[in-house]
Amino acid sequence: MPACVILDIAVNAPGLFEDYKQLAPATIAAYGGRYLARGGKAEVLEGDWTPNCIVILEFESTEMAKKWLDSPEYRRARSMRHQSATSHTIVVEGV
Repeated sequence: MPACVILDIAVNAPGLFEDYKQLAPATIAAYGGRYLARGGKAEVLEGDWTPNCIVILEFESTEMAKKWLDSPEYRRARSMRHQSATSHTIVVEGV
């Protein structure tokens, strides 16, 4: 079953985050993932959520999404994301 990783990212070190953005895509592709949304305009339709930079990734399964997140290929980029931004990350099963 497909799964989506959804990140809400508040960038606090833009230069380092730009470096992260250069490293992450190849790691995502290596695990069969693809971008569905990458920091485009987000508009709140209901509630009081104030999204930051929203990224949505699709993987073939929850297991593959978790393998990517914990992978050696993504380790350096993930560390850069943690250093340059505050993020909230979830995985949700698709249909």
